[in-house]
Amino acid sequence: MSRSVLIRSALLAVLVLACGVTVAQGADARLTIRGAGFGHGVGMSQYGAYGMAKGGATHREILTHYYTGTQVSDVARSRIVRVLLQSQRGQASFTGARSAAGRQLKPTSTYGVRRGAGGTVELLSPTGRRMKRVVAPLVVKGSAPLVLKGSALNGRTDGAYRGTLEFRPGYLGVAAINAVSLDNYVRGVVGDEMPPSWHPEALKAQAVAARTYAVTTSKGGDGFEQYPDTRSQVYGGVAAEVPTVDRAVAATRGELVTYQGVPVVTFFFSTSGGRTENVENTPLGNEPRPWLKSVPDPADKLSPRHRWGPIRFTPREAKRKLGALVKGSFRGIKVVKRGRSPRVVVAEVIGSEGRVRTTGGVLRARLGLFDTWAYFTTVETDTQEEQPQEEEPPRTDSTGGVSPGAMAARRVAREVAGFVFPATGEVLVQRRSGSRWVRVGLAAVAGDGRYAFTADEPGRYRVRFRGETGSPVRVR
Repeated sequence: MSRSVLIRSALLAVLVLACGVTVAQGADARLTIRGAGFGHGVGMSQYGAYGMAKGGATHREILTHYYTGTQVSDVARSRIVRVLLQSQRGQASFTGARSAAGRQLKPTSTYGVRRGAGGTVELLSPTGRRMKRVVAPLVVKGSAPLVLKGSALNGRTDGAYRGTLEFRPGYLGVAAINAVSLDNYVRGVVGDEMPPSWHPEALKAQAVAARTYAVTTSKGGDGFEQYPDTRSQVYGGVAAEVPTVDRAVAATRGELVTYQGVPVVTFFFSTSGGRTENVENTPLGNEPRPWLKSVPDPADKLSPRHRWGPIRFTPREAKRKLGALVKGSFRGIKVVKRGRSPRVVVAEVIGSEGRVRTTGGVLRARLGLFDTWAYFTTVETDTQEEQPQEEEPPRTDSTGGVSPGAMAARRVAREVAGFVFPATGEVLVQRRSGSRWVRVGLAAVAGDGRYAFTADEPGRYRVRFRGETGSPVRVR
């Protein structure tokens, strides 16, 4: 090998290294997210239950599939479930009542309740006059469903509810709580948690799961156990009761999911993406539970969220959503640990000034994702327009031609470079040829996600990585 060729090779290596660690600022990039599932991923997938029912499975077979090692046992006893419906400033109001605090009321009239002094509440007449002050709770009864006026936490306005209404001093004013029998509560849950038109066996499975969840969990609130929304189970009261749901609840009366004879918490959610997750790998719990293990869920493919994406963000949008998780400029997201499904358990948000470790649950919330079963791809492409500092100045050789150093500098000036995440494998480099993009080579991805490719001729170039295409750049 001649000395001139050695000098040229060594200089080119230095220049490529210099360009490989400096990506031009303002390069066009985007974060692309694809994923599967909808929900927390633990326990019974509702779309999976629907698919299993359509395939001939009974509600017992559905439940014992999703809750590992369990049985469906007839052990439920009658009890009262208390659900927080309202907690608002000022006063609450209701109609349909026959009595409260020992006073007879007219069902057709609207009465009010406001917070009193020292843990008391006051019953107000239809004209706003105080009728009675009592130590909480103020219990309101009716011979027909009671109507709680205004908006409730379940999103319903002027909703009707069975059982009684109990009013207590709340953090903001007055808290309205529905005290309802277990099965009437389940009737109000199933129709809001699952489409009432679904297969009867799926509705039965939902009824047993909802009943079991109600008797095994409590939010420990001031006078209530359950919220009427996704913090517990969605509970719509009388408005959620339809004949198909009532039949499913009646057909499973008394049934609970048990593990070794004891009722257990029965988490459920919309869509698994094809496999559920171990509870300890999600925000729902840190400790393993033998009945809340990952199971295959092929029947879930009926869901429109079985697969989702792509969702795309610019680096600026990603940084705005991720906030303090991004140090410097956003570069990408690296998954450190996945669960059994494979939902994201631990990940790193990579910025130009460092990395911040976080969880799949935090990423889902910050980025507004349907599930933590997600794959993150970042592609940034730019050209190295400026000459690196290590470059030799152009000079001529003894024959009057351009020196090898100048030739190397010219090649480096045509380099297509950038970074991708995940930082693995290769990027496919393409050049525009007429109306088509043609392959011109591959570039290896370094451990920090960077790649570099020297173009042979001017034109428009782009890279492809794991199905994602970077923005075209022009090489002069």
